Amino acid sequence: MKLAEALKMRSDLDIRLRQLQERLNLNSKVQEGDKPSEDPKVLLAELDTITAQLEDLITRINLTNSRTMSKDGESLAALLARRDVSMRKAEILRNFLNEASRKTERRTATDIKIISTVDVRELRKQADHMAAVARATDNTIQELNWTTDLI
Repeated sequence: MKLAEALKMRSDLDIRLRQLQERLNLNSKVQEGDKPSEDPKVLLAELDTITAQLEDLITRINLTNSRTMSKDGESLAALLARRDVSMRKAEILRNFLNEASRKTERRTATDIKIISTVDVRELRKQADHMAAVARATDNTIQELNWTTDLI
């Protein structure tokens, strides 16, 4: 199985767990004398099975990520960290810049003038660079995901 397939399977198991949580909650109580629509014991057994599968899959994905190297000699785990941090930094910078560049209306000349505390243009270049790094890193990650066998 390729790493990309395992990642899709992990996503599917996560969805199944969320659905199972809902089903468990819906069948946690009934009116005295009634029966639940699904047997909670069966659902709990399914929970055990799915969580065991998910734990095994996550372990294998993490091992694969730590042992898989890119053409540049970086581990897939390091690339994932770079992509995630770059995306987060770009998002934070963009939100900050949106606030810093928001105009404040002055009704009269005596109103206090509000000015930006940073060079918006320069920081926008940094945010764009971080987004570009994230995209390029993600491309490398996707290539590795589709060519790497799961451990």
